[in-house]
Amino acid sequence: MKQIYIYGSSGHGLVVADIAKVCGYEKIIFIDDGENNHLTFEDIKECSNIPMALGIGNNTIRKKLFKKVKKHHFKVPVLVHPSATISLNVDIGEGTVIMPQVVINIKSQIGRGVILNTSSVIEHENMIADFVHISPKVALAGNVTIDEETHIGIGSCVIQRIKIGKNCTIGAGSVVIKDIENQKVAYGNPCKVIKE
Repeated sequence: MKQIYIYGSSGHGLVVADIAKVCGYEKIIFIDDGENNHLTFEDIKECSNIPMALGIGNNTIRKKLFKKVKKHHFKVPVLVHPSATISLNVDIGEGTVIMPQVVINIKSQIGRGVILNTSSVIEHENMIADFVHISPKVALAGNVTIDEETHIGIGSCVIQRIKIGKNCTIGAGSVVIKDIENQKVAYGNPCKVIKE
């Protein structure tokens, strides 16, 4: 029986588990370090023969847990929903989850531990760094760069050749037409920085 651990049992973890099922994993085992009835990481840390997917939406926490599970020699597979459309010439990093109806076009590079959420569009030659979260219905035009741990809010659009820095938050429904530097919170149409 093909098994997988899902680290995180919240709503996002349930979605990741659903994708794991359609990818052929027959037994899903939730791991959660919170106060609940699930196994904790300490309970299974010596069982690295079973792969581990990350069911955590928060970029910073997901990065921390990725490092922890890799330190204990777990494999963190790429999970791709079968309805996604991905060019043959795309690089996808370990631990990335690609949800239903996602489109990734030619020569895009997707880092480790990335979430490409439902119906997001990643156009040609995009560079998505590690532990980025692209929310549902986000559209990135060609040659966009998104740096580490940035979150692009639901329904946002980013025009071609834009660079968004590390640890940024782009609010829902934003239209990004200018570069955004590291560690900024920005939203609106057009998207404007509102705070560090």
